[in-house]
Amino acid sequence: MSKQGWIFGLGGIAVGAALVLGYSEFASRGEPPRPTVAAAVSEPVADQAGAVQSPVVQPAAIETKSVPTSRTEVQMSFAPIVKAVTPSVVNVYATTISPQATSPVLSDPFFQQFFGGDNPFAPSGPQKSQSLGSGVIVDASGVVLTNHHVIEGATDIRISTTDGHEYAVDLALDDPKTDLAVLKIKDPKGASFPALPFADSDQLEVGDLVLAIGDPFGVGQTVTSGIVSALARTGVESSNYEFFIQTDAAINPGNSGGALVDLQGRLVGVNTAIVSRSGGSVGIGFAIPANMAKLVAETGISGGALVRPWFGARLQPVTTDLADSLGLGQARGALISELAPDGPAKQAGFQDGDVILSVDGFAIEQPSAFDFRLATKPVGATADLQFFRGGKTEDKVITLQAPPDAGKPVAISGNTRFAGTSVETVTPAVAQDLGLPYDTRGVLVSSVTAGSPADDMGLRAGDLIISLNGTATADAESFGKLANARPQSWRVVLQRGGRVVRAEVSG
Repeated sequence: MSKQGWIFGLGGIAVGAALVLGYSEFASRGEPPRPTVAAAVSEPVADQAGAVQSPVVQPAAIETKSVPTSRTEVQMSFAPIVKAVTPSVVNVYATTISPQATSPVLSDPFFQQFFGGDNPFAPSGPQKSQSLGSGVIVDASGVVLTNHHVIEGATDIRISTTDGHEYAVDLALDDPKTDLAVLKIKDPKGASFPALPFADSDQLEVGDLVLAIGDPFGVGQTVTSGIVSALARTGVESSNYEFFIQTDAAINPGNSGGALVDLQGRLVGVNTAIVSRSGGSVGIGFAIPANMAKLVAETGISGGALVRPWFGARLQPVTTDLADSLGLGQARGALISELAPDGPAKQAGFQDGDVILSVDGFAIEQPSAFDFRLATKPVGATADLQFFRGGKTEDKVITLQAPPDAGKPVAISGNTRFAGTSVETVTPAVAQDLGLPYDTRGVLVSSVTAGSPADDMGLRAGDLIISLNGTATADAESFGKLANARPQSWRVVLQRGGRVVRAEVSG
């Protein structure tokens, strides 16, 4: 899917169509269920006091799929599965406070280099905004999975359940690369929450019925039905792992982070984005597959760090011309165009020009499929890669490795113009993520605290600082020492948006 003519962001309108994502009010995708409801849900049970307990979702055995063949089958209802799964879907409320203040440095040439046409005299004072999204309870202890863009930058996050209870939550894990976040209910007081089990999203097929559940436009929890329209969609978000489920279930603003479930009451995807001309549903929605969501959720539950395998090679799609020149016969796979020195792929014996055709038996049609397959496996596991080289198909089993250790990010504080900055060392893996050569040296600005001296100076997250006062910034630790010096002025060389910026500011 080409991004040409699509607008990414908050409700942008394109001449043709707009892809609505990246904000908590928009986007959730869903798909209708399959006619095997009775086998999936137990009946409501009354306790000794007579109170009716919520039905328990019990994943049913996979049955042969079929289309309705009689009026009775056509009149089947999704109501039993809806009653079972909706208590697991919550509303997510995120509050963001952005401090804004005028500063003498706004007229500084260095500031002008970075902010160009931005208005330097914006109103001062904190700006408060609230956003609405959805989430899915995935663990009975009160663990909620939602989208990163729903809670991005939030200073306060709360959820509300279908029974009217509201809870404050902690952010257990935030993963912009997958646009997922894991929340943990604060002080649940021993309560047990209804959690949805994960399905194996690799078992989904185009045409499968699914349900989308969320809170569109803040009107209240809503269920829509549809089918899986397509699988392995790319060109949807600018995230690192694009392998989306597409559905025609009606998805609207506020559905982001909501559930896409099958008729066994299992979570098959997390609703994330829509294509729209007006901001409303036009029947093209996207969800993050459950196999990716499950890995992120389990890491958030365990409290560990999310470390993904690194292959150490740049990949490119195989065009028809490339396929002909290689003798491949069909334009498919992921072509290795560059190998990181001493990276896992090079150590395993891969070469430039190899075409990866499958991972663990799953066909690789394009590089994004390869990235997805590796990202859903843990470090230390093995992967069976089938590849094409010199007119022959070969197999190689590799052990998945973690990326080179960049060390912990270094936070700059104290009486320095760089206070409020957090930086990390650029390793070959970081360089690959940034689209830079493997031998790139410097430090990456990973975050800038709003209202800090670094923010006032104009630094932004994503800047690559190459040198300070003529000294190369080889790693985060050496940058920290340089940044805490007190020269009369700073000569800064950095890279932003593909261009090199040189500026000088007072010390």
